[in-house]
Amino acid sequence: MLILGIESATSQVGVAIGGHEGVLASAHSARDRRHAESIAPQIKFVCEQARVELKEIGVVAVDIGPGLFTGLRVGIASAMAVAHGLGVPMIGVSSLDLGAFAVEHSRRLIVPCYDARRGEVFTANYRSVPGGVQRITEPTVSTPDELAAELMAAGEDVLLLGDGSERYREQFESISHVEFAGTSVQFPSARSLVELAHPKAMREEFVAPNEIEPLYIRLPDAEINWKTRDSG
Repeated sequence: MLILGIESATSQVGVAIGGHEGVLASAHSARDRRHAESIAPQIKFVCEQARVELKEIGVVAVDIGPGLFTGLRVGIASAMAVAHGLGVPMIGVSSLDLGAFAVEHSRRLIVPCYDARRGEVFTANYRSVPGGVQRITEPTVSTPDELAAELMAAGEDVLLLGDGSERYREQFESISHVEFAGTSVQFPSARSLVELAHPKAMREEFVAPNEIEPLYIRLPDAEINWKTRDSG
């Protein structure tokens, strides 16, 4: 069963194809706010690289967030359109799960930290378990200072990753038990998306395209601005 993965929760957008043989092809680009222009060419590219025709895809996997509103909306809409056109089911995976999976063998507390804009980050805590990672806290949005205080209070070794950890590095680097995973894993990966979606596909954990639910956590900026205006 071939899986097409579309990932667009952050400033990077990525597409990958894979199945039981692993990831056959992938493409990623960091063209901030230009997700809509990147996804279709990337789908064509990875199909060519994998020597796969789009009609051979059996499942479409998509990053459901949390993430930047516009990127998520574009990625999920694109994935739904492809799945609907092919008549195939979908699988949704959290961006935070993708980040943690990239460092699944770490013995530290794994904390993905993605830039949410407006001085905030999306985050959750994970631990390595046999066969992958386990999320131990719910996805949340907080300020970097709030997250730093939580990590300080936790008092255990932490592996911090994501573009949020890089953007707000000065808030975390004074914490002696925090290690930075580095820029190679600062964005969720479409490769990880395909790898995480494969076992779900084997268990037939599918949803119909119209049942995919994005994990926004907070309201989009436009709605927040209107609410602020109405309350003023």
